Formats: sequence, C-alpha cells, structure tokens
Amino acid sequence: MFRPVRGPEEREKPTVGVYFHVPFCERVCPYCDFPVVAARSLSRADEERYVAALCAELGARREAFAGRELATIYLGGGTPSLLQTGSIARLVEAARAAFSGEPEEITLEANPSTTELGHLAGFLTAGVNRLSVGVQSFDDATLRRLGRAHRAADAHAFLDAAHAAGFANLSLDLIFGAPGQSLSGVERDVSAAQGHAPQHVSAYALTLEAGTPFARAVAADKLVVPSDDDAADMLLTLACALEAAGFSRYEVSSWARPGRAAAHNRRYWQRRPVLGLGLGAHSLEPPRAGEPFGARSANERALPAYLARIAAGRWAPPERDVLAEPTARSEAVFLALRTREGLEASRFSAEFGAPPRAFFAGAIDGAIAAGHLSESSAGDLALSEAGWLFADDVAARFA
Repeated sequence: MFRPVRGPEEREKPTVGVYFHVPFCERVCPYCDFPVVAARSLSRADEERYVAALCAELGARREAFAGRELATIYLGGGTPSLLQTGSIARLVEAARAAFSGEPEEITLEANPSTTELGHLAGFLTAGVNRLSVGVQSFDDATLRRLGRAHRAADAHAFLDAAHAAGFANLSLDLIFGAPGQSLSGVERDVSAAQGHAPQHVSAYALTLEAGTPFARAVAADKLVVPSDDDAADMLLTLACALEAAGFSRYEVSSWARPGRAAAHNRRYWQRRPVLGLGLGAHSLEPPRAGEPFGARSANERALPAYLARIAAGRWAPPERDVLAEPTARSEAVFLALRTREGLEASRFSAEFGAPPRAFFAGAIDGAIAAGHLSESSAGDLALSEAGWLFADDVAARFA
C-alpha cells in the first residue's frame, strides 16, 4: 500500500532542496575523496559546457520533485566559487524557475584564495546569501601539510572582503587531527575564526579515505597523524571554545549562532528531499507509488561519462536504490541522532507504526549502557554529552 507520509517534512509543506556539484579545483587536496577535477585554469568553454549540463539535468529531473516549493539551493564542490558570477546566477535562476517558492538559503562554497576575491559582490548579486568558506586552518604549516592552495593571510583577507561586500551569513570550515597539528594549534584556529564573527562553524576530523594519497602515506608509515585520543581532545577543546563564544552545537560537526543553522544540510539529517545535480551528486527522492520511503540516487564520478550521458539525453542517474522499510527505519534513527534534537518517538511511530524501541531495543540498551545515549520517558532518543564523541559508534548500532 502506498503511504505518502514519510518523515516530518511530508506532514508539513512539501519542499525540495537543490544541490549543484561543481567539481573543479585549483588543486586536489591529498585527503579528498570527493568527485573533483583539477583545473588550475578553468576555460570558459569547459565552464559553459558543464553549467549547461547542470541546467539540462535540472530541467529533465525536476518532474520527480513536482509540487514542491524550493527551500534551499547549495552550490558545492569542488570549488564552485571558481565559476564566473554569470554562471552562478544562471544556476540560481534555473533552480528558481524549476520550482515555486523563494529559497530561504542559497549557499556557495568558496576557498579563501585571491582568485575569488574580486567576485564576492557578484556572488551577492547572483542571489547567494550564504558563504561556506573552506578555511580548514589559520596556520600556514598546517595548511601546507594539508596540501591547501591558500595561506592564512589569504583566509583573513577573504573573510574581511566577504564582510565588506555585504555577506551577513558566513560559515567557516575547520579541520582538526591534521598531520603535525597540536591542541594549542586548534585553540588558535578557533580564536582566529571567532575574530571574523562567523554565524556558523563546521569542524571535521581529518578522515583517511581509502585510496587517497594521505591514506596511502599513513599505511606506508610516511605520514603521522594525531591519535584518536588526541583528536578527541582537540574536538572537546574546539567545542568548549565555540560554545563559550555563543555558538550552539546542533549537529555532530556543526555549531551555529541562534537562527543560523544550515537549512540545506539539515535536510539530509531530517530525510527531506534533495535534487542533486552534477558529477557524483546524490539525490534524496521523495516517496511515490511503489516507493513509500523514497529512493537514493547518485550520478557517476567520472566527468567525461557524466557529460556524455547528459549530452545524449539519458537523464536517469546510473545508481538508484529504492528504500526498503528496514533501511528507512535505520536511517531515520542514525541520521536524527546526529542532531541535538535527536529522534522524536511519536514522529517515528507515525511513520513506521511503532516506537524506536519496538525495532531497536538491543541497540538502544547497548548505547545507553555505554553512556552514549539518553532515552526520555516518551521514548525520544538523543546522544548524551559523552555520546557526541562516539556518534559513529552509536550510528553503527542502528545500521
């Protein structure tokens, strides 16, 4: 039987977020596992071809999300800020034309290099109202070890210029657990970030993704990274400093000032529909007849293959998985547990017919016994304060 109600969003106004993946980077960082393409000098012809492919894919695939209002637009990568401002405006307008409604948030990811400095005012004019800046660190030695193209002075200049251009919603990305990084270095990074008065900070532990140069170097004992215990101390230090400065931790890796949580990112944790466009982009497709819990789809990660498929008018993503109910239940739990609010048992019951404990009693009891999870009298679940350090372990119990 088709059940069109799925998750909190489906009982409210149906909305959609649009994600554009722009894969081009000045250089590929040695820890990066995203679908990216090194393009130190992006030609106008290559840019135009890729932007045209994004617009064509949007036009062909929007029907699967018909009847939804546009809530967010996110241009990620890669380095989408390498595009000309006219290309950014074209993508924003294409998303607006594809759906009704006015998006509350239009985010552009940017690296803090001199290349993009002159485009900041143009990004605003194009409709961007939020910048997510990949600072990673304000320490030059750490940036060099991470293989980043910019230096600390570039980051400071870029953030100052963003404020001067009129951006009132800035998010900074920081990395901890980098090679050679110390606890005091993390403290200095947080202090420097606060000096630019951002509205949002995301902090990520360096992850050694299989197949990346960093992973190979560590496996060959040619690169040393901080231990898990040291990285945990860095995270605790970073979290305490941000919270003392007035930021609230609303997700495992995210802190925001009041009212500044990332609306687009929250869609993923709340299982709300997202139309992902471009190389390697993932979509969260809404429920429909025969697919009561929706589907997950993904585009290929090779740029020539993606462009050739779109040029041939073959719109269906090469990877697509219809969600079975057990998978949807698991996702509902471990995605919600990434957030401060956690999982509301009554909403879960409305979707799946019974509270979380009916399906996951063993996992719940195990996480509570470990001190990583709390359960209310109503059956609501949330990470404990100690559980924030073990979010991945908790999630694995429900997978």
